[in-house]
Amino acid sequence: MTKTSRKTPGLPPRARPLLIILSGPSGAGKDSILSRLKESGSPLEYITTVTTRPRRPGERNAIHYHFVAADRFQGMVERGELLEWAKVYEHWYGVPRLPVKQALEAGRDVIVKVDTQGAATLKKIAPQAVFIFVMPPSMEELVTRLERRRTESLGGLALRVGTAAKEIQQLSLFDYMVVNQQDEIDRAVAQIEAIITAEKCRVAPREIAL
Repeated sequence: MTKTSRKTPGLPPRARPLLIILSGPSGAGKDSILSRLKESGSPLEYITTVTTRPRRPGERNAIHYHFVAADRFQGMVERGELLEWAKVYEHWYGVPRLPVKQALEAGRDVIVKVDTQGAATLKKIAPQAVFIFVMPPSMEELVTRLERRRTESLGGLALRVGTAAKEIQQLSLFDYMVVNQQDEIDRAVAQIEAIITAEKCRVAPREIAL
């Protein structure tokens, strides 16, 4: 009587760290969502964007953005210190490369906020990243939110609304869409956390190489 050999099932693949790209039009609520994610204790590495734009009332350096002069920003570009960069509404924005790389190598999930230009660039650099688009419930609501901020002139407001319409047309670039309804930010946050959970359960984990 011969013995039949049995193969022991292998262990499931270990979930790899995620690079999460959060984007969407100005006024969609990306900053509010990130703040609520931090408050909820989500174990994410939050990457602070570098920008040349002036600081708004209530903003703190190294918390909301790394605010730098234009010449310093250009130096960071020349030294390869930025993962991606783009000019948005007359000011430069960029994602610092080193903290993203260090966090991923340490096995931590990373979340980065960028505009759609930045998302398109990162799609080429890191196609296995998770791309999430934050959508306003309507253009009318978006205009209301932008007006409520009182940080734009009438011309600036019109520019942002027009840009938002073009950015929404780039939706096919993204993996997921989260609609940030008025006064329902916790729902949007829960959806993003559910996306992360689902990604951790993938049979074929995403692999990020920077």
